[in-house]
Amino acid sequence: MTTQHRLAPLFEPRGVLVAGASTHPGKFGFVSLHNIRAGGYRGGMYATNRAGEEVLGEPTFTDIGDLPDGAIDLVFVCTPAAANIELLRACAAKGVKAAFVTSAGYGEAGEGGRSAQDELVHEAERLGMVIAGPNGQGVVSTPVNLCAQIVAPNPPPGRIAVASQSGNLVSSFMNYAVATGVGISRAVSAGNAAMLGVEDYLGYFADDPETAVALVYVEGVPDGRRFFETAAATAAKQPLVVLKGGATSGGQRAAASHTGSLATDDRVFDGACRQAGAIRARTVEEAYDTAATFATQPLPAGPRTVVLTTAGGWGVLCADAITRGGILELVDLPADLRALLDEKLPPRWSRNNPVDLAGGETRDTIPEVLTAIAEHPGIDAIIYLGLGIQANQARLEREGGFYPHHGLERIVEFHERQDARYAQASVDVSAATGKPILCATELAVSQPDNPGVATLRANGRLCYPSADRAVRSLEHLWTYARHRRRRE
Repeated sequence: MTTQHRLAPLFEPRGVLVAGASTHPGKFGFVSLHNIRAGGYRGGMYATNRAGEEVLGEPTFTDIGDLPDGAIDLVFVCTPAAANIELLRACAAKGVKAAFVTSAGYGEAGEGGRSAQDELVHEAERLGMVIAGPNGQGVVSTPVNLCAQIVAPNPPPGRIAVASQSGNLVSSFMNYAVATGVGISRAVSAGNAAMLGVEDYLGYFADDPETAVALVYVEGVPDGRRFFETAAATAAKQPLVVLKGGATSGGQRAAASHTGSLATDDRVFDGACRQAGAIRARTVEEAYDTAATFATQPLPAGPRTVVLTTAGGWGVLCADAITRGGILELVDLPADLRALLDEKLPPRWSRNNPVDLAGGETRDTIPEVLTAIAEHPGIDAIIYLGLGIQANQARLEREGGFYPHHGLERIVEFHERQDARYAQASVDVSAATGKPILCATELAVSQPDNPGVATLRANGRLCYPSADRAVRSLEHLWTYARHRRRRE
């Protein structure tokens, strides 16, 4: 049986059963049922409750035997550990093929818990079922509007698939998806990983047509060879971003107490990731930035990068970041490109890279300059700094007490319209040339409704909060593209 077929009941179930539904809004059996229904799940929805109480205005079943045969693929388990063996047997009799087990009291609970976990896995294997968890937070699958989890949020749809040994990190990545608009295809908390580990989920993601990039968080790697082989196989098909906890002695102690994982030697792990073609991130922000970049930008053909900035200081710091990283090339402007830009810019422009417009842009300057740079065969990528500053001034003028008089209405609308145009131009030029164009501005955080930032989000593109984060993401983009080129 292929991994796709084996895990299809988990990620694309025809029907879902919440076992242990509750009327108490603080219990997992209530929260999970609420999240599935509120998320607009497209399949059949069922719930069991020992007293047969209505939950969220819907009837429940007291006996799994009363459920229809063959209608349910996934059971979301919110019952105590002691009840779960019989629960699995009853579900299997109804044709259920997958279980997500939120219940605690298993491998994380000492010797007795480990025995109970082994028994659960043995019984699931005998019944032909797969188990995610136990002691997990849930599973999200946006192609079928499934938000089966005991926590928020419900992320927007997108092309990033997440698997994590920590449920909280799944939540963190999904919160970034909500904040940036660069969404999720699948997300799953591995919990104790009694039957299914990160490697199993990667096997599914690699052949998933809804997924463009895999993002994983790990603390321990029980089988290093299997992880390496799976990572290499995944990276051969799609980008793989890895965030690892336990990289230091302090983190290793924390990982041991958190998941019971024994963290591997960090230098060995780092080398294995490079050899496999996986991209290793050092922080949560870097991990999501990188995954979102892979999901929304084309791969560059080379490292030759131009920085386009509306003001000098931003460009200087961005040039520092590129030079410091040593992966990208802050390329000298080709003579023919410099001559072309001379025709479009005032004499005070920088005449080199970074291309500093020095405040000399007119209505069409930025779209025209973006196009000229991106179309040049000697340039592989662009980082554009300064998006949104006109609309930022427009916001101050809207709120300053003088609007809409004194001619402010006209200039405010013009500034807002221009920044939306600039953002759209970065998307359109990137699509037309097949070259990555990354836009960075702190307004992504301080003013997410800025028309420039909002236009990028509406196009499914990430707006980076700083030049450094854009540079790091572009470095990872080129590193992976270079790995793929070498393999080919």
